[in-house]
Amino acid sequence: MSNEFEQISLTQGFMKHNGGVLFRNISETEYEFKSTINENHLNAAGITHGGYLSALIDAGAGTAAHRSAGNAPCVTISLDIKFIGASKVGDEVIGHTKILKKTNTLIFLFCELNCNNKIITSATGVWKILKVKPSNLGPGG
Repeated sequence: MSNEFEQISLTQGFMKHNGGVLFRNISETEYEFKSTINENHLNAAGITHGGYLSALIDAGAGTAAHRSAGNAPCVTISLDIKFIGASKVGDEVIGHTKILKKTNTLIFLFCELNCNNKIITSATGVWKILKVKPSNLGPGG
C-alpha cells in the first residue's frame, strides 16, 4: 500500500477540469486527498465555493469508498456536509476520510477537510457498492 499521493483525475470530467484531486491510502480504513484552491474555485465573496468543497469531498470520499470496496464501483447515496471555516486562493485543502462501517452493499464514512491546520468542512456519507465486476470505471476523481 503506497503512502504517496497520486492524481486520480485521469479522465475528462468535472474534477479534472477543476484542477484534479491527489489521493493516497493511509490504511485499510483511512485515506487522504488534497487539492490546491485556485481562482476558479471561488465564490463572489472571494472564498472557496461550497459547491467545489462538496464536489471535492464527493470525489475524495467516493474514491475511499471505491478502494475500501476492493475497487468495485460505488455511488453516493447520501452526503451530509457542514461548512465550518473558509479557504482562499493558494490554500492547500487536505481531506481525511475514515471508513466507519462496510457491509456487503454499503459503506458508511466520515470526512473532514482541513486548511492551514483548521477544519473547514466535515461530512458523513453513505455509498452504495454496485454489484458489477470491477472495471475501468475508476474512482470518483
